[in-house]
Amino acid sequence: MDFPVYIVKCPDYDHAYEKMEILISMMGGMSRFVKPGEKIVLKANLLQPAAPEQAVTTHPMVVASLARMVKGSGALPIIADSPGAGYQYSSRTLNTLYRKSGMSDAATASGAELNFDTTSTAVSFPQGKLIKHFDVITPVATADGVLGVCKLKTHTLMSITGAVKNNFGVVPGLSKPGYHAKLNDKAQFADMLLDLADYVSPRLSIMDAVVGMEGDGPGVAGVARHVGLLIGSENPLALDIVASEIVGLRREQNPLLLAAEKRGLTPSRIEEVEVIGAELSKIRVPGYRLPATLEELGLQKHLTWWQKPLGPYVKDWLSQMPQVAEKKCVGCGICRDSCPVGAIEIIKAKRRIAFIDDKRCLRCYCCHELCPEGAVGLRRSLMHRLLGIGAAKHSG
Repeated sequence: MDFPVYIVKCPDYDHAYEKMEILISMMGGMSRFVKPGEKIVLKANLLQPAAPEQAVTTHPMVVASLARMVKGSGALPIIADSPGAGYQYSSRTLNTLYRKSGMSDAATASGAELNFDTTSTAVSFPQGKLIKHFDVITPVATADGVLGVCKLKTHTLMSITGAVKNNFGVVPGLSKPGYHAKLNDKAQFADMLLDLADYVSPRLSIMDAVVGMEGDGPGVAGVARHVGLLIGSENPLALDIVASEIVGLRREQNPLLLAAEKRGLTPSRIEEVEVIGAELSKIRVPGYRLPATLEELGLQKHLTWWQKPLGPYVKDWLSQMPQVAEKKCVGCGICRDSCPVGAIEIIKAKRRIAFIDDKRCLRCYCCHELCPEGAVGLRRSLMHRLLGIGAAKHSG
């Protein structure tokens, strides 16, 4: 098999550096991936300003551990990401993001630099199947190489976010909604992510699965779940295949794997991956809660005979609907700014709160993903209620 994925058990973050050394050693040593004098971007998952224990972002001790090894190989590690749609890609935002996520401490501890270059660069990618041009953050466009440092999390749109999806962070924050507007179904969005991952071509992908996220991730609505693993691979898709197996996400529930198979890419199945360092049967996490939005996939299988004539109505009837919990909403406007079709406005009732226009909503769940207060929940659709299907009871 040509797609090895390496796994090391890591019980907690106090052991992160020790276990990272073991993982990288299993993969041939850091000198395989970086050379002295190179500028290497450590592309962490920094979705939004959140404390490390919330499991929204890559843990700073994982990033610091990798940065120390890059620095020790004579290269310059630069911690960089663009936060999610709705957050302006500015020095002020980055400063808050680094401080709250612990990346400032990670940089101090490891000798890494924090990126504050908020410019972007238009790049041509003619070999892309769907996307031929990207606007990417400048530190990635000008780096000698990229190492992906992702987080194991569930994702209401893409089912799981890992090594491939992590590359979406190279798109500047307020540019992200455009992709959701143009690619408003899971298959198209997965195709774009595969193109973007091909452009970034991380030399190495490391997944922080010491503490993952389950439930309705990838934002603060998700729930931290101890997993106890560090996972590495040179192939981000192979890494995501293994991560999906660990949490019990079936292949037919993973848009990325379906898109990869349609393209004829390998790997796209677990049989094409070699797992080194652990037995999958012994590290699978029982009862890992997957997103409530996966229910619609099961319903669609039973309703395909009338999907074609009813067309766009099916999505409305089967999809979970984002809904604002008024008592939690603080009217910050991040959901409004993240909406790719302008379906959200901030209104003044007794106080400022967000209002979502269901008729215009694309069900991309950006508002749910990025609300810092966890005020945007998911409401069961008409079909869910008629069939008596409840939310929050999901496992692989």
